[in-house]
Amino acid sequence: MSSVNRPGHRRLVALDCLGAAGYVGALLLLRHTQASAPVPAELPGWAADALTAAIGLPLAVRRLWPLPVLAVVLSGSVLALPLGVLTDPFLATAVALYSVGVSAAGRRWAPAAVLTALGIAGTVPSRPAGSAHAYWWQEGPGLIIIGWLLVGGSWLLGSAVRQQRSTAARAAEQLARSAVTTERLRIARELHDIVAHSVGIIAVKAAVANHVVRTRPAEVADALRVIEETSRNALAEMRQMLGVLRSEAYDDGATTRRPTEGLAEDGAAPDLTPAPGPEGLYALVERAATSGVRVELTVDGVDQVSGAMGLTIYRIVQESLTNAAKHAAPTRCRVTVEATGVEVRIQVTDDGPDGGTREAAGHAGDVLTAAGHGLTGMRERVLMYGGYFAAGPRPEGGYQVTARIPCQSARRPVQERP
Repeated sequence: MSSVNRPGHRRLVALDCLGAAGYVGALLLLRHTQASAPVPAELPGWAADALTAAIGLPLAVRRLWPLPVLAVVLSGSVLALPLGVLTDPFLATAVALYSVGVSAAGRRWAPAAVLTALGIAGTVPSRPAGSAHAYWWQEGPGLIIIGWLLVGGSWLLGSAVRQQRSTAARAAEQLARSAVTTERLRIARELHDIVAHSVGIIAVKAAVANHVVRTRPAEVADALRVIEETSRNALAEMRQMLGVLRSEAYDDGATTRRPTEGLAEDGAAPDLTPAPGPEGLYALVERAATSGVRVELTVDGVDQVSGAMGLTIYRIVQESLTNAAKHAAPTRCRVTVEATGVEVRIQVTDDGPDGGTREAAGHAGDVLTAAGHGLTGMRERVLMYGGYFAAGPRPEGGYQVTARIPCQSARRPVQERP
């Protein structure tokens, strides 16, 4: 929608129409009722009235066509001033020049317009000395000073308003870009956590199946079962995430959708089940066990955390167990999630691979680099809440991930009773 068609802009134009009509009416009333008002000797009354209207009425559309309006007002003033038609020779020019200063076109044409307007103000005929009501500001130098102040001040004010609007527009654009970047990072983190966890387990079980296919064929069937179950869980989480994203886009009014748009490929409605939270940690532990990670889970006091914080807890534990399965399995792992009155503490510690070092299991070199996106994602999730995050090897062996998040960020908002 263009600025001309916006409801608020139309109201402003309507107010300008009323203001222009009132301004012309006031000029005509003053010219016809005041004995001291200038009386054009060379023009009939109707022509003087028409010239007055030609100077004031264009102000009604000053927001739509600022430069043409200024040109008309200046041209009319050049004709009217020597004839003594205008009681007020500056106000119309100042208002028109302000509109040019506010508009984008003012950056190119306003300097010439200002010089022209100041030149016209400097040639205004003074009121004869000693005439009735001849105040200092109605005579030669005083009148010129008032004219320059009005014309120059209107331009400076218009330029300041334009610069302020331009700054606000750039800030809004930067905010929009930042919001898009933040949303992309959020989606990237979710995709990484879903895909990396599932693919990591699938890769581990596929390697096991390939290794024991000839010696222990019974374990192959178990590995294939885990691969099948993990794949289905990953597809379900992906469908849920896409359903939430489509729902958010629809709620925000970002797109106009057809009745069938946003449905899954099979025509079913998108999965809008709640995002996983602390209650899903037990299922994570069961899946980790199938990948050779025996987990001791301790959860305490997380019932009142918000949904977003619950998802953060789930993803941090999920990524930590995935890394343990990829780089340390078979191993033992301890997961502690505790919410106190001050913070939420998350700690995931593994003992390293049974019968070997973590480096031997693949945590050194390029494998550690490959896991960097997961650590980065966990760190971003924690820092988003102003918390603390650390991850690294333990001196006694194994690996530890620690996250602490302030309770003010993690607590679920308390709903008021009706």
